[in-house]
Amino acid sequence: MPNIDFTSLLTADKDSQKAALQQANETLATLTAPERVKWAFEHLPGNKIVSSSFGIQAAVMMRMMTLQQADIPVVLTDTGYLFTETYDFIDELTSRLTLNLKTYSANMSAAWQENSFGKLWEQGVEGIEKYNKMNKVEPMQRALAELDASVWFTGLRRDQSSSRAELPVLQISGGRFKFNPIVDWTNRDVHFYLKEHELSYH
Repeated sequence: MPNIDFTSLLTADKDSQKAALQQANETLATLTAPERVKWAFEHLPGNKIVSSSFGIQAAVMMRMMTLQQADIPVVLTDTGYLFTETYDFIDELTSRLTLNLKTYSANMSAAWQENSFGKLWEQGVEGIEKYNKMNKVEPMQRALAELDASVWFTGLRRDQSSSRAELPVLQISGGRFKFNPIVDWTNRDVHFYLKEHELSYH
């Protein structure tokens, strides 16, 4: 890979960012997911966090991340509506991998929201957007700011939705690096990684 100054890239002009990201992603496409994570820790500057909704690929991401930085902040945006099994899974994985779990929630509790606005997710597109902004977007942005994150790792995958079909491994979003190491994985890849490393499946 050509020598890229990632420290100054976040403040560079859009054309310079686009060229550098293209070069980086060409290299990252040839690496395995664990190699990509290692690359990110070697090349990307500043504080690093990983977010998780503790779904199907959570254990995969948590293992890869903690192998590089044992105490990396793991951000969970808790809507207050997670399944009991999800909370149990979070507790289990946190204990097994000694996760540095950081939980963020909306400033208004789920019960209070429902009392004030009703069930927002049943109120069409506008209601869903309001629900997501209050319970996911704002808490996540608060977490990124409070933890002073320069690099945000996610478990997003292209096969999860059509809107993610062109998602790269490395991107710049909101003035920070966003890194998606398993972006090209399938459910089959997740299954075999969990099986190989004897990790829980949720």
